[in-house]
Amino acid sequence: MDSQERSSEEAEGAKERGLVYVWKAGSCSITPERLLGLSGKTVLQASLGTNHGLLLTEGGEVYSFGKLPWRSGPEELCANSPILEKALLGQHVITVAAGSFHNGAVTEGGVVYMWGNNSAGQCAIANQLYVPEPQPISISDSETSPLLSVRILQLACGEEHTLALSLSREIWAWGSGCQLGLITTTFPVTKPQKVEHLAGRVVLQIACGAYHSLALVQCLPVQEMKPIPERCNHCSQLLITMTDKEDHVIISDSHCCPLGVALADNQPENHVFCPSLETLEGKSVTSSQSEDCQKPLVEEHRLVALESDGASVLSSSDGQEDSGISSPGNILFPDKKEVKEYLISLSDHTLNETLGKKTLPKPKQVSACIPGPPGASTSALNSLVASCASAVGVRVAATYEAGALSLKKVMNFYGTPSNDSGSQSGSGSPGPEALKDSREEQVRLESMQGKKSSSLVDIREEESEGGSRRLSLPGLLSQVSPRLLRKVGRAKMRTVALTPTYSGEADALLPSLRTEVWSWGKGKDGQLGHGDVLPRLQPLCVKSLDGKEVIHLSAGGHHSLALTAKSQVYSWGSNSSGQLGHLNSPTTVPRLAKVCGDGVWTTAAGPDYSLFLADEEDFQPGLYYSGQETTTENNLSENNSTKSPVLLLSCSKIGYISNVIAGGDNCLVLVDKNIMGYIASLHELASTERRFYFRLSEIKSQVLRPLLGLDNLGNANTIQLLQEMASRFSKLCYLIGQHGASLSSFLHGVKEARSLAILKHSSLFLDSYTEYCTSVTNFLVMGGFTLLAKPAIDFLSKNQELLQKLSEKNEENLQLVEVLNALFFMPFGRLHNYARTLLKLATCFEVASPEYQKLQDSSSCYESLAVLLSRKRKEAEYTLGFWKTFPGKMTDSLRKPDRRLICESSNRGLSLQHAGRFSVNWFILFNDALVHAQFSTHHIFSLSTLWVEALSEEAGNVNGLKITTPEEQFILLSSTPQEKTKWLRAISQAVDQALRGTSDLFLYGAGGNVSRQEPPISRSAKYTFYKDSRFKDAVYDGRWLSGKPHGRGTLKWADGRMYSGTFRTGLEDGYGEYRVPNKALNKDDHYVGYWKEGKMCGHGVYSYATGEVYEGCFQDNMRHGHGLLRSGKLTSSSPSMFIGQWTMDKKSGYGVFDDITRGEKYMGMWQDDLCQGNGVVVTQFGLYYEGAFSTNKMMGTGILLSEDDTVYEGEFSDNWTLSGKGTLTLPNGDYIEGLFSGEWGSGIKITGTYFKPSLYESEKDKPKVLRKLGILAVPPDEKWKAVFEECWNQLGCESPGQGDRWKAWDNIAVALTTNRRQHKDSPELLSRSHTQTLESLEFIPQHIGAFTLEKYENIKKYLIKACDTPLHPLGKLVETLVAVYRMTYVGVGANRRLLQEAVREIKSYLKRIFQLVRFLFPDLPEEGSTIPFVATETKGRRSFCSGKSDSRSESPEPGYVVTSFGLLLPVLLPRLYPPLFMLYALDNEREEDIYWECVLRLNKQNDTALLSFLGVQVSSNTKDACFASAVECLQQISTTFTPADKLKVIQQTFEEISQNVLESLQEDFLWSMDDLFPVFLYVVLRARIRNLGSEVHLIEDLMDPYLQHGEQGIMFTTLKACYYQIQHEKLT
Repeated sequence: MDSQERSSEEAEGAKERGLVYVWKAGSCSITPERLLGLSGKTVLQASLGTNHGLLLTEGGEVYSFGKLPWRSGPEELCANSPILEKALLGQHVITVAAGSFHNGAVTEGGVVYMWGNNSAGQCAIANQLYVPEPQPISISDSETSPLLSVRILQLACGEEHTLALSLSREIWAWGSGCQLGLITTTFPVTKPQKVEHLAGRVVLQIACGAYHSLALVQCLPVQEMKPIPERCNHCSQLLITMTDKEDHVIISDSHCCPLGVALADNQPENHVFCPSLETLEGKSVTSSQSEDCQKPLVEEHRLVALESDGASVLSSSDGQEDSGISSPGNILFPDKKEVKEYLISLSDHTLNETLGKKTLPKPKQVSACIPGPPGASTSALNSLVASCASAVGVRVAATYEAGALSLKKVMNFYGTPSNDSGSQSGSGSPGPEALKDSREEQVRLESMQGKKSSSLVDIREEESEGGSRRLSLPGLLSQVSPRLLRKVGRAKMRTVALTPTYSGEADALLPSLRTEVWSWGKGKDGQLGHGDVLPRLQPLCVKSLDGKEVIHLSAGGHHSLALTAKSQVYSWGSNSSGQLGHLNSPTTVPRLAKVCGDGVWTTAAGPDYSLFLADEEDFQPGLYYSGQETTTENNLSENNSTKSPVLLLSCSKIGYISNVIAGGDNCLVLVDKNIMGYIASLHELASTERRFYFRLSEIKSQVLRPLLGLDNLGNANTIQLLQEMASRFSKLCYLIGQHGASLSSFLHGVKEARSLAILKHSSLFLDSYTEYCTSVTNFLVMGGFTLLAKPAIDFLSKNQELLQKLSEKNEENLQLVEVLNALFFMPFGRLHNYARTLLKLATCFEVASPEYQKLQDSSSCYESLAVLLSRKRKEAEYTLGFWKTFPGKMTDSLRKPDRRLICESSNRGLSLQHAGRFSVNWFILFNDALVHAQFSTHHIFSLSTLWVEALSEEAGNVNGLKITTPEEQFILLSSTPQEKTKWLRAISQAVDQALRGTSDLFLYGAGGNVSRQEPPISRSAKYTFYKDSRFKDAVYDGRWLSGKPHGRGTLKWADGRMYSGTFRTGLEDGYGEYRVPNKALNKDDHYVGYWKEGKMCGHGVYSYATGEVYEGCFQDNMRHGHGLLRSGKLTSSSPSMFIGQWTMDKKSGYGVFDDITRGEKYMGMWQDDLCQGNGVVVTQFGLYYEGAFSTNKMMGTGILLSEDDTVYEGEFSDNWTLSGKGTLTLPNGDYIEGLFSGEWGSGIKITGTYFKPSLYESEKDKPKVLRKLGILAVPPDEKWKAVFEECWNQLGCESPGQGDRWKAWDNIAVALTTNRRQHKDSPELLSRSHTQTLESLEFIPQHIGAFTLEKYENIKKYLIKACDTPLHPLGKLVETLVAVYRMTYVGVGANRRLLQEAVREIKSYLKRIFQLVRFLFPDLPEEGSTIPFVATETKGRRSFCSGKSDSRSESPEPGYVVTSFGLLLPVLLPRLYPPLFMLYALDNEREEDIYWECVLRLNKQNDTALLSFLGVQVSSNTKDACFASAVECLQQISTTFTPADKLKVIQQTFEEISQNVLESLQEDFLWSMDDLFPVFLYVVLRARIRNLGSEVHLIEDLMDPYLQHGEQGIMFTTLKACYYQIQHEKLT
């Protein structure tokens, strides 16, 4: 223990803590005796039963003392010194509780141990009278499966029952009696059960009296309101009833359910009181009599006051001592008017109706009758008023839960719809604050005005005294008296929410003040506080304590105490010995106890007395006693009751009392000795914080709220600022209240300095003070206090004393303004106190200890905040002074709440360069702007977009400052160098501050902020242009550089246009997005792409509001270069697509236009958006035209082919219209020459000659026409020029091949990195493989020395990778070419006539890309030249056919031939393959059908038969599956793309065949072509390749020309021969 006690967490001398003193209750003269026998252990907590006590020491050990009858052994009679409970050793107990004759303890793990008397099951063990040793009991939640054991935080023990509070803040109970709050009549309850009525609520504390229970529950947040049930779910009576009386409707829910309060027979309180419904109709009522209380019901003909079970409160304004609370027997009606206007019904509304439900409707606060809108939820009340007024039935009333509302109040609602929905003060008693705070309440000080405690009563006290939800409404609104209406009209007040917006954060870290008190059990002495003496089986909310900010409950034998955050005590219950501390009656409702001293912070309740621990003058706690007094004179005992609590002086001498405990005849205190002033400092901190809270509350309720209620407070802005200040004040006030409460509980505990809230949660305090400072200085700057002084003069002069007391200003003749000023700046002094106290505490520790460090740091933190805030106050006052002297007109426009003056040039210290002789130039620097004022005008330059620099002297600008703003630049001359330095520094700092944002970011503990020498040139800011012709009235938000937008930003024009992207020196430049609203179509034009110098330039996508989308190149805001325009969706009226070249926004050059509606596709030349020049048109019906076009029409010479091969060649005058000379050739070869006119397909007039050529001629002539196709089309090299030009431009060349190669490589590198950077922001666009591709492209293939095959391969690899990513210029080119190719030859373009055109186009691509590649790799030999093989390669490979070594006589010397086909087809063809192969298939359809029919027929034969049919000599041992591998090999031809790959497949097939033959013959064998052909034919037939014709033609068209005579060429010829053979052979 020793080492622990000396640990640095505690100040030295920890032994002197937690000393226990005991004395006999009722004697005021006996000195407390110290309880010895604990061997110096610190006691943390104690609890007393009737004749015994428990102590908990720091190590978690438990000691018992007193009479312990349950123990077996000598000490059962009386243990004078404490005995260790050995059964609990090693368990580390955290809290103990003693009942009258039993005990409980809770361990760190949340396990409960019980021992002692168990006669009523209070130890939760069945059938055992005594439990001698602590026994663990199991508490498990049956609702969870598997059963979870419940962890407990806190215990409370009564006479015959025990309550436990779980970690999840729910109550568990066991023992006997209605005080358990369980739905059962079978006692004892030995298995702990959950009190369902409070399940789901957050219970903060529990307390047990002898036969009653109390719980402190956190208020529900407003929004959790549940609708109230219509009928009581026990007795099915209506919960809310409505009676119509002449001019009022009375809505009452004072329904008391006869819920079985079945107690044991011998107890007299078991009568049940239940009013029948008739009560509300004013008929007689029968009630069973409850012991001593009969309740007459009085009816008054104008306004019925109905109480089911309680007194009625009348707050008359005549200052009666008793608030007019009458005793139950006589209800007072001093005056009808008063009743009407001030009725508050104080009664109990039993919430039993929701008994079985977990969710309770929240008790709302009661609203007093005052001429302002009440704090209750307006919408609910409005709807209620409206619906009741229209005599709608009962159900409506259930939506409103506030107390008695008088007619006047209801009228107010009509007059002033309250708008404080945000204030939380609405329905649901969101808590004490909301209750106190709804500022609509006028200050009606409680009628006990003169007495000390009266000032403690909060504004909303009265309203919240009522309990029954009664609402009195006008029956017919027309009957309202005119006088009342006038009054109501006058009372139109602004609604201001004084309710702090509770920061959930503070509520989570500090004790909540938004609490309710719930009670249940026996109520014979009124100890439940519901205004009656009935028992309650279920927890019920004590309505009159709503909003009182109760923070601690104590329950005695037959009375209860509630301690509030304002250090007041409410007491109720039995007052037989004066234990309530007041003499008011009735004692069945909570009343303030009259304790002297400076505010109570701890209470304890014994069987018939109460103890109060209150602050004395020197912060040393004083102990007050209230209750039975025994005086012994001449050996005669005499019993008196105390009139009011008396001070037990003797306790002040023993040390600082940290806690007080009452029980039985004994009282006990825990005392700390003040070592090194540590304890004293803590008590001082706590005590001053509580007093501070009290003062803040006073200011709030007695000054702030009445001020807010005043009329003519000036304009809306001032009012808003006042409201903001008020709400921040409320928030700060609430936080201080919470802190006070947390300090009180801190003093009960271990008192470790490091767990102080102002250390642990310092940011909460720092922020609240800073926020409040901001709003109060803003209010000051706007002249708020001056404005406030006028309307408030009446109110304030009446309360002069109060104000002076609150503001601590005692001088004579103080100005009102100054008093107000002092009042609202008063809270900031508290920061110095924090700092001082923390410093005092720090001195109690070793300098090296972490505690010292922490306290020291926090202290300087609070100190520096105090300094900062006082500086802010000075700034505000300086600014206010400036506004007072400033010329009026300008003030209005320039004065803003958060604007502060830094310096101004009225001393002529600064002038404008080149200003006129008589011009006045006045410069004023604020914290957010520089103002340049002239005679009558002024200009404001925002600091965030202001750049300042000192001019160099040599330019003749002595003492000059250059100011740059986005649209202005001017030079200021200062009179002296000092002046210049002052202004430069002031402006620089102000700009820097403006850019950083809040000036509140002071460095904790560093004393102010260290500012940079000069603000950054590049920055982010928002600005509205006012001059610039192009940007006028546009708002720019983004990066700046020296006065110009530069970097990322967003620009919004007044007409709705918007640009978001990058800027360079003030203009859009780089990648950006642009929207232009189209008013007519109510949609936007939208462009995403590149910009240059403020114009669209480069690649982009423009979506027009009409639905058209253009994707392609732009220049100077126009479509220029290659682009694709989609018009309309397929469903719209005219869907079409154009892809091709644009010039200055018009189609011009080669392009493909797909008219989807008409099913036509045009491929040809354009000019000015019209087809002009040569072109080709194909239609979906198979028509094909090629020829000349003029102004969108077929005009001039052309060729027209129809699907059935009818051909017309000749003149055209319009689309599909023949006109002039021509020749028409029919499919059978007959032709007509002459003059034609008419539209194709609808009758053509012919004047001409018909030829029927002889059969022989036709063979020669027929192909003639088809051979000619393509002559009139656009030459392939003329197509897509723009695409290639774009690529060359990207490489930095003006025209193809003209340019610097190294610059081209640089451009590639730049393109790759910028694109990569752009994609980095959205990585999902780049797959991992893509990223790797990009990385590998960063290496340029090197070429030094002779060009070798290896280098060629490297180039090939590089090209494959480059074409893999569109970020590379070549990749982009290939991607575009693939797109245009597919656009051309897919859909309608899949026309067999276009095959040759398509092949030519591919060859043209190859040629042009090869040119690009050779530009980038100049070492690459030209087309057709050879790269020599490396000599090591063996040339002895056997030639396939000739048998002798292949001398390759075709090529002069062996080597690899470089061709564009070999290099580029592998990249290009796989991408273009689908449309191209489709064209081949269409073109060869007829041939292939014939071929396929033969293949299918021949494949029906088995291998041997087929081989012999083909004339192959089959040797007997040939296996059945002949040449299977060769067949398999040949089938792969369909899976390859390039001719080179296809040729390799053929070559492999041949090798497989010879392999097979060699195996079967086992000898060298030379093939002749004649032998080979039939075998190969067999393989071809068996391979069953469906589109063999297409494959053959594709290879033929696109194979490398140099291969035709090589080995692969011969093999290919063989395949071709097989194909024709199969077609033509008349195979039988």
